[in-house]
Amino acid sequence: MKGTETLKVAFATTAHSGLQDVMSTVFGRSNTFTIIDLEGEAVKELKVLENPAISYKHGAGPIVVKMLVDHGVRVVVGPECGLGASSLLEQHRVAHVIVEPGIGVGEALRKTLIETKK
Repeated sequence: MKGTETLKVAFATTAHSGLQDVMSTVFGRSNTFTIIDLEGEAVKELKVLENPAISYKHGAGPIVVKMLVDHGVRVVVGPECGLGASSLLEQHRVAHVIVEPGIGVGEALRKTLIETKK
């Protein structure tokens, strides 16, 4: 990532605790998505979105991907996701950084910054 370029990153999270939240064990049915706008390595803005598909029996992943793409997300951080969600992320050129469930969002953010520099 270069200079002052802004990058919107979505973290599959468990609650509304921002950088103090923890990563979800699931992608499509995570409780929330913490959206962070990064300018270089600095957090420019942070917001938390409720997952609109959390109660769906089928197809939650693609609905979540559409929501994130509509919000301008370019990188998704979380556990592995299903085939449908993975395909849609790839189709929309959204990168997927896989992190261990249960780690803090701050730690996941540090890992994401390393991955996006590659």
